[in-house]
Amino acid sequence: MGFELTELEALDVWRRTMVAGVRRDAPDLSARQMALLLTVYLTPPPHTVRGLAELLMVSKPAVTRACDRLGELGMIRRKIDDEDRRSVLLQRTVKGSVFLREYGELIVAAAKGEAAADGSGLPGRY
Repeated sequence: MGFELTELEALDVWRRTMVAGVRRDAPDLSARQMALLLTVYLTPPPHTVRGLAELLMVSKPAVTRACDRLGELGMIRRKIDDEDRRSVLLQRTVKGSVFLREYGELIVAAAKGEAAADGSGLPGRY
């Protein structure tokens, strides 16, 4: 990638990203929901509950609950697999794409030191 971070610097980028994410008017996703969403968007389809459960090493019911929430938020959609009608495919949506693009911008800003920083080293409102 062309740059190196110490563990503490990486954690601070993550902290600043998370603080900026909490401050904006957007859905608050759990780590599992975010991992699932990123996997659906950044890895080649098709994506199924079974496949995601295996990849993330969590139960199918846990993936189903995360998919339920992401579906309610309009970030993914379910579609019956035309080749195997017993299988449900998880697909990307425009809303999910926009959410992740904006979250990516938060990460870039945090890595540049532009997000949620003040003289104390802690995010505001602490």
